[in-house]
Amino acid sequence: MNDCIFCKIARGEIPSDKIYEDDLVVAFNDLHPQAPVHVLIVPKEHFSGLNETGNMSEELLTRLLRTAALVARKLELDKSGYRIVSNCGPDACQSVQHLHIHLLGGTKLSEHMA
Repeated sequence: MNDCIFCKIARGEIPSDKIYEDDLVVAFNDLHPQAPVHVLIVPKEHFSGLNETGNMSEELLTRLLRTAALVARKLELDKSGYRIVSNCGPDACQSVQHLHIHLLGGTKLSEHMA
């Protein structure tokens, strides 16, 4: 999708504070963090959200979760804990219509956000 901000970041057209990148996914710091550590993990290929998992390879789905764990270890969140979230649709407040996983940590997170 040409006008998708996450597609542009994945293609390198918009600068970002990248933490990790491989052939399928990119992880970068969120511009509006909701926790001391707030990383977004996005597939390079455009999918609007988790409802499109039927169109994704199992390799990509696995890579998204493995990247979340890898980035958490890299940022040493694996020792204290972290949360991963993927908002899907308007009632979940999905603000960018490109599948992405939020990796949150660096503090004790609210139980009300679970």
